[in-house]
Amino acid sequence: MPTDSVPADSLPTDSLPRQLARTRRLTLGAPAQPAIGADGRTVLFLRSRGGDDPVTCLWALDTDSGEERLLADPAALGAGRSDAELPEAERIRRERARVHAHGITAYATDAAGRLAAFALGGGLWLADTATGEVRRLPTATEVYDPRPDPTGRRIAYVGGGALRVVDTDGGADRALAEPEHAEVRYGVPEHVAAESMHRHRAHWWSPDGTRLLAARVDERPLRRLHLADPADPARAPRVIRYPLAGTDNAEVTLWLLGLDGGRTEVRWDRAGYEYLTAAGWDAHGPYAAVQSRDQRTLLTLAVDPTDGATRVLAERRDEHWVELLPGLPVRTAAGALVDCADRGDTRHLTVDGEPVTPPGLQIRSVVGTDGGQVLFTASDEPTETHLWSWDQASGAVRLSREPGVHTGARRDGTLVHLARTPGAPTGRTTVHRDGRPVRTLASHTETPVLTARPEPLRLGPRELRATLFLPAAHRPGDGPLPVLLDPYGGPAMQKVTAAPHWWDLTSQWFADQGFAVLAVDGRGTPGRGPRWEKTVHADVAGPALADQVEALHATAAQRPGLLDLDRVAVRGWSYGGFLAALAVLRRPDVFHAAVAGAAPTDHRLYDTHWKERFLGHPDEHPERYDAASLLPDAPGLRRPLLLIQGLADDNVLPAHTLRLSAALLAAGRPHEVLPLVGTGHSPSDEAVAEHLLHHELDFLRRSLELGR
Repeated sequence: MPTDSVPADSLPTDSLPRQLARTRRLTLGAPAQPAIGADGRTVLFLRSRGGDDPVTCLWALDTDSGEERLLADPAALGAGRSDAELPEAERIRRERARVHAHGITAYATDAAGRLAAFALGGGLWLADTATGEVRRLPTATEVYDPRPDPTGRRIAYVGGGALRVVDTDGGADRALAEPEHAEVRYGVPEHVAAESMHRHRAHWWSPDGTRLLAARVDERPLRRLHLADPADPARAPRVIRYPLAGTDNAEVTLWLLGLDGGRTEVRWDRAGYEYLTAAGWDAHGPYAAVQSRDQRTLLTLAVDPTDGATRVLAERRDEHWVELLPGLPVRTAAGALVDCADRGDTRHLTVDGEPVTPPGLQIRSVVGTDGGQVLFTASDEPTETHLWSWDQASGAVRLSREPGVHTGARRDGTLVHLARTPGAPTGRTTVHRDGRPVRTLASHTETPVLTARPEPLRLGPRELRATLFLPAAHRPGDGPLPVLLDPYGGPAMQKVTAAPHWWDLTSQWFADQGFAVLAVDGRGTPGRGPRWEKTVHADVAGPALADQVEALHATAAQRPGLLDLDRVAVRGWSYGGFLAALAVLRRPDVFHAAVAGAAPTDHRLYDTHWKERFLGHPDEHPERYDAASLLPDAPGLRRPLLLIQGLADDNVLPAHTLRLSAALLAAGRPHEVLPLVGTGHSPSDEAVAEHLLHHELDFLRRSLELGR
């Protein structure tokens, strides 16, 4: 372990690392999760009181007057200021959703938007958005994911693994479905649903509020894994149920539950389609989407609410995998099925099976439907994501104009537009209502202590999208700079966009320490169409690494004398950590040092749905997993490598880092390991998050033999 890290008392008080840690990456104080009332007049949203206040409150905006009202403040309610009191299911939800704030972090409303329910301190709270009254309802158990029925008479919630219902006056709390075993839960999504499928829900009300559609999750088939806390040897290991690639998944079934205790199972070919990827209940009845284990076929099913029988509404097939998009499937008010389809090199929005968007416009998500209108996000340039609308009369219409990343919500003539653009580096939320002035939701986010100066690039024959960051004091003709590649580079996200993000500030901070920092989105990253994304099928290592090397050399060719190719480092987290370790292990001729955080080093240790999507079943394609594993490469390490791992990470398990470290040690290859005690997949502790960047910087300077 290194011993010469930067002392805490020597860090500048106004440093970017400190600000990012204190403000949860500049997210505190920003309005989030808008919901529009039935008349379009009221917009609910979450926001903390300040840019360094981690406690989120529930607010309401009156679109007529522009007045904002505080509806629910956890401090005033005496609950929710820390995670110590969270139910386990809520703690897991926040980890899956990467939520680092406290207080009210999610809420749900009735159809009118009059009542808003939320969990706080394990209790159930109900806010009347018209009168401002907030009260805690008595419940039989701790509370997870409370949701009012559309009529506002009852609230469904999960407690103790059971799906329960309580009247909004606090009476008649009863269980509709109770677990038959300690490892059975109703109304809670399984690991792969929340982590890999965009599905964070597991119970849905009927429109009349008399029945529920609910998932039952039986985790008995799953492997039992144990996460210990080495810093507290007296504490028993935490047992987690984790579907390792190639092993059994949880058994997931759907049930129709009546308020009278009646229950009917939803029937489909579960042997052929074991994944429940989406579900819901609208005016046309309950529906579900189910996917085969090999992920090449997806069925959208209509569910008969009387007997649970299903019929196929749509079928999608793909020779690699069927991509799941947030918000799909969904139906319009008239019952038209909204979905997507890959045709050639375009992912189209479809309505009743017909593409309604033009070639080259890549649909990214469906935000929702409002009558016959569909609100969605899409890209015709991968660095930008715009807000679009479609209806039968107007076709596809782009609603956002400024370069950046846009999304929103719409209902009854009111549009909430969330924009992240170069002119709004921490985001801007505006409310547009017919016949009313445009309102702006106040944001209390802090202004970054430094300004990112990304230079957009298109590199090589593939026109790889990239951004280059140079030191603030750099001038043309200055000597060559050591290089730091700062990618993610995988299928889950882009780092190169026209919208400012916290990771751009981090790249700029490293640049201001004397580096030329290069972020590159290679093959497999989202936004450039199905063929681009599916280039990584069967090989999650080769194309991604090749694109980083190509981008580095193309940048050097475009900017002669700028880059010192004898001092090139790479850093990354999660898939980016895998890519960083891969770089120094397989291309030491190019990369001279690496920082690999939370790196999946052995893909057999990752979950079924995500990993089998790209590599197939390990019993059928062991060679693909072997080719992507970093463990066989350990004897070849000859460059400095820092491995960072959260010891409480239940997504990329600590075993990934520990097994690679063991293989390196067995091969006699020096390396460094930084364990983060009590840290999950994303460091949230302020001290850890702040000092981690300084530790990485110190390692890079030592490894590349740079002066301070």
